[in-house]
Amino acid sequence: MIKKVLFLSFVIAISLVGSAQENECLNDFDYLVEKIKNDYPGYKDKVNDETLADLKALEHDLRNRIIQYPDSCGKCLGLYTFWFKDNHLRVKRRSISRSTVEQAKTQAQYYDITIDSISNSGQSIEGIWIGFRGKIAVTKENDGSYVGIAIRYPNFEGNQVMFEFSELGNNEFCVTSVNPAYSYNHKGKAALYIDNKILEINGDTWFVRQSSNETLNKAFLYSYTPKNPNGTNTYPVATSLSDSTYYLRITDFESDYSNSIVTQHWQEIMSRPNLIIDLRNNGGGQDNYFQKLAELIYTNPYETKGVEWYASKGNIEFFEEALKAGEIIDGEEGIRWTESLLDAMKKNVGGFVTVSMFDDDKVDQTKRVYLNPKKVGIIINERNASSAEQFLLAAKNSQKVTLFGNHNTAGVLDYSNAVSQKFPSGNFDLIFPMTRSQRLPEHPFDNIGIAPDILIPFPSTDQLYDRLDDWAYFVKNYLELMK
Repeated sequence: MIKKVLFLSFVIAISLVGSAQENECLNDFDYLVEKIKNDYPGYKDKVNDETLADLKALEHDLRNRIIQYPDSCGKCLGLYTFWFKDNHLRVKRRSISRSTVEQAKTQAQYYDITIDSISNSGQSIEGIWIGFRGKIAVTKENDGSYVGIAIRYPNFEGNQVMFEFSELGNNEFCVTSVNPAYSYNHKGKAALYIDNKILEINGDTWFVRQSSNETLNKAFLYSYTPKNPNGTNTYPVATSLSDSTYYLRITDFESDYSNSIVTQHWQEIMSRPNLIIDLRNNGGGQDNYFQKLAELIYTNPYETKGVEWYASKGNIEFFEEALKAGEIIDGEEGIRWTESLLDAMKKNVGGFVTVSMFDDDKVDQTKRVYLNPKKVGIIINERNASSAEQFLLAAKNSQKVTLFGNHNTAGVLDYSNAVSQKFPSGNFDLIFPMTRSQRLPEHPFDNIGIAPDILIPFPSTDQLYDRLDDWAYFVKNYLELMK
């Protein structure tokens, strides 16, 4: 009788948890649907008589999914924003709070084993492995599968299970990455390489088998080129390629780094007739962080198109709350601009407004044209987005510039100036834009992007790190051969 009562209590508890998850997620979903409908500047452009039925069908389908699978909340929210095909509109899981980490510890799995007992002979995946963020151990279970256990790793405790491996043959494995703090298990593949000294988790990271030489371990880890890279490890570079060509890799416009690196190497750049600006994987940031680059390549005045701010009630409330909380950047000037924007919004609720400080169409009147560089090759790829594309639009007006690549950029500029707001549950943030480009509707940009002027004949380099590849040398040779 006691066992039956305990079992019934357990079932009831699980049912209550599932019901709470469902209600919480449905509340988040309702918030998302209404927020996009009321405050997203692209809603009326994208939802019309032809598309409304499809969107409503998606809403109905996602509500049913949430009811059936309440733990798939993040995926369902993301599928809804994906329908609008706007990379400035997306759902992001919030950073793990201390309470979430503590709660996850009660759900985590641990493997009671002594590390010294694990074979590190190199005959199989079993062993001690060194990674970029810490150290793990992989041990074999009785059923022939393997378990990866944290020895020292961020957000994991000692002996906590991180990976589960099952053998496929030929040193390949199915792998499940386990992280209770995110309530998410990722399934993929892994493989052993270089005499079983490298364990690579495809599309993610890799580890080297621990040896007694710590320096050797790190050198091996840092210099290995993955067979199945994640493509995100791109590091800044500033170097001379020859007496006539200088090379800059600008990885983002998230900080003042790009302005500072141009200033730092100004004399070296100015002493050469050719400049390569490698923007691969630069996803943008803020326009003010590419001003020194724009100054460097300028040749003539050109018109730029500004943006219109969507004067919805929710967007007005957002700026009012930001003013009260002291969250406006750029000091007194930023506060005055925000107050002007709010005044214009309140006079045209439901419409679009511009403010003269930043948003009017304007002709760039920069006057200085530098003797060098005479020719500028900019390397682009499909991961260029947002402010990186804004820089490229400006660069295309320069008579010095040629764009090189084998793919259009991402095309993420029609709706911009994205901000973040928390969902009711506190589990997610909604990233959404507040402006619409004045290029619309005549010249749409989203999901089209910018095409290269010259197609590079080599395949893409998936993992750049700080290396120079054949793309860089192709552009160098092209510029130096140009008349």
